Amino acid sequence: MSGRYAFILAGGVGSRLCLLSEKRAKPAVPFGGKYRIIDFTLSNCVNSGLYDIGVLTQYRPTSLNQHIGIGRPWDLDRSRGGIQLLQPTPGMSTSDWYQGTADAIYQNLLHLKRRRVEEVLILSGDHIYKMDYNVLYAFHRANRAMLTVAVTEVPEKDVKEFGILEAEPNGRVTAFKEKPKGPVTSRLASMGVYLFDREALIRHLVEDAANPGSSHDFGKDILPKMVERSEGVFAYRFPNYWQDVGTLDSYYEANLAFLGDRPPLDLHDTGWVIHTQSADRAPVRVAHGARVHHSMLANGCRIGGEVVNSVLFPGVVVSPGAVVRDSIVMHDTVIGPGAVLDRAIVDKEAHIGAEARVGHGDETPPNRACPEHLSSGLVVVGKRARVPENMVIGRNARIGASVVEEDFSAPVPAGGVVDGPESMH
Repeated sequence: MSGRYAFILAGGVGSRLCLLSEKRAKPAVPFGGKYRIIDFTLSNCVNSGLYDIGVLTQYRPTSLNQHIGIGRPWDLDRSRGGIQLLQPTPGMSTSDWYQGTADAIYQNLLHLKRRRVEEVLILSGDHIYKMDYNVLYAFHRANRAMLTVAVTEVPEKDVKEFGILEAEPNGRVTAFKEKPKGPVTSRLASMGVYLFDREALIRHLVEDAANPGSSHDFGKDILPKMVERSEGVFAYRFPNYWQDVGTLDSYYEANLAFLGDRPPLDLHDTGWVIHTQSADRAPVRVAHGARVHHSMLANGCRIGGEVVNSVLFPGVVVSPGAVVRDSIVMHDTVIGPGAVLDRAIVDKEAHIGAEARVGHGDETPPNRACPEHLSSGLVVVGKRARVPENMVIGRNARIGASVVEEDFSAPVPAGGVVDGPESMH
């Protein structure tokens, strides 16, 4: 057998990203000024020489499908190999929808069986990192592993959010706990990067599919069973930056981390380019008297006001007198004259009216619609929302997609909600 094959799991709902992932799959959420989250995993594949990839989509796949297309930006538009978008097949005898991560691979085993590969790489499409998968393959083969799991050390306070592995000094995994509630002796978290021996993977997926009591998930079912049976599971300790951007706060902080003097990943590294789908746009234009400080501006931006410590995606317009501070503003959004954004995340094609104040005041009660996701003082404005002139919006507010000026009857208090036709629950 020869060649390599990877599955990328890209069907997650991503509900903790609130408005950002209500109309798109989490891997399709814009990130870092010009990218989508999935670009990092796709680029890791092609930079590691892996050009045969199946992307498993399910939830709200339209924007992801449009972004990936035939794979040209990643050199994946190939007659042999290349990229395939794999969606659930209606009418299957088991289910029309993937029941879990393991079930998603099981339903697509046909694509694996057609290929002559010894190992199968299974990746998550919603993490920010750079990894040379060749190092992972070498570690896997040196240990004659049935399964190698890439792990990273996380802070003790975050342990309960991840699958935690205990491993011997040589990497052999001795225990695994999915999102442990009690105290643990290890802080090695699974990165959602699995390298399987082909036959072991097929055997476990078939066994799992026949178990009606299983949740058909790698972290909850397959991995614990293999560790319990001592089936040659090894942990590969990844020493570099890796970030799960599954919450609004982690998404916001990860974007702004790239503004620092020492960003977590070097996006200028010509030896490891992060490829993406880019439209042709005019260069950035900064008008006389405008001010830009400590920020990232993508192509097509036009700046007439002030931008401080912020990330602007392609085509954003900041009108004269407007201030964008500590914010993330996505494609083709217009910030009107004299408007102020402070600690805001604004989705694509929004319009902030003149003299509006978005992220105003010091009060920070949790958002009443999604208190568990929106409680740190951020304001989220949905795609194509239109905020009226002179409108004041408090912190932790949620302004839904496609709302129009008439949907605002009064200033929006801290923790408030304005929902339009595309964002009603």
